[in-house]
Amino acid sequence: MRTLTLGLAGAGRIGAMHAANIAGLRHPGQDVRLLVTDVAAAQGQAVATSVGAEFLPDLRGMLAAGIDGLVIATGTATHPDLIRAGVEAGVPVFVEKPVASSVAGALPVLEYVRDRGGVVQVGHQRRFDAGYLEAKRLYEAGELGWLHSFRAATADMAPPPVSYLATSGGLFRDCSVHDFDILRWLTGRDITEVYARGSNNGDPAIGEAGDVDTALAVVTLDDGTIGTVSATRYNGAGHDVRLELQGSKGSVMVGLDERLASRSAEPGVPFPDGTPHRTFAERFDTAYRAEMLAFVELILGERENPCPPEDAVAASRVADAAQLSLETGVSVKVEG
Repeated sequence: MRTLTLGLAGAGRIGAMHAANIAGLRHPGQDVRLLVTDVAAAQGQAVATSVGAEFLPDLRGMLAAGIDGLVIATGTATHPDLIRAGVEAGVPVFVEKPVASSVAGALPVLEYVRDRGGVVQVGHQRRFDAGYLEAKRLYEAGELGWLHSFRAATADMAPPPVSYLATSGGLFRDCSVHDFDILRWLTGRDITEVYARGSNNGDPAIGEAGDVDTALAVVTLDDGTIGTVSATRYNGAGHDVRLELQGSKGSVMVGLDERLASRSAEPGVPFPDGTPHRTFAERFDTAYRAEMLAFVELILGERENPCPPEDAVAASRVADAAQLSLETGVSVKVEG
């Protein structure tokens, strides 16, 4: 059996989740070995120990040890340099979104990757969720007809620390970018214009940090189809991620199951009767596992790149436009 070695840079919340998922990977004929590094050595060592991996003090040592793929789960500001390091070492790279702190910062990275023939997969895990995959299949098969509208929503049960929000780039860049990406991926259409509004009725510190706790964007696709993308940090009923596609022949909703974080106001209707998800990691647990398996398959040459960096940057352009609309109060065209 061949041993495939993955290096993981970053052992925080997302990194620890990826470490556990990598440790549990199963692929025919492959034994997966994991190396972990983090500037916070104690945290990195703890995560490595918890999954039976080896801890290395820095990325240079990890690359020198020999890896087949690099997984980047560090802070956004470090992504460009780490992507370059992986590409320069000649190994495929998986990086959590976004590619860089800004689109302007991401463009030189895209050029670097292209010039060197690098392989970079960006972490937009919704592309691996069973509901979104089925909605895409139905749409592409023509079973929905043509879309007349759509509604996408991302609702966290509670906000993360304000210290994180202050550096997140704003609600649209942090949360709604996933909706923007999935809309582009599912429909095969570009988003050309957004008009956004936001509010702050929760912790005043969020507004003081320059963010909003709830936002809504009216989105226009390149064929004129319109819809809404909403997000909030305060959905006390549970973590709620949904997409409703409404077509001329039929409609479908992703996220409509027994764990939906809502309840019916109609008499005698018990649905949904399950326990709502509490976090995004819980909601997309299976998708995150499938995403990492896809990275292994990409390394082995068994599949095409499921989320190239160009796609991730395109979604970030939409998030930037939404943020600008929020700040200016006017509709904003998405730069091509």
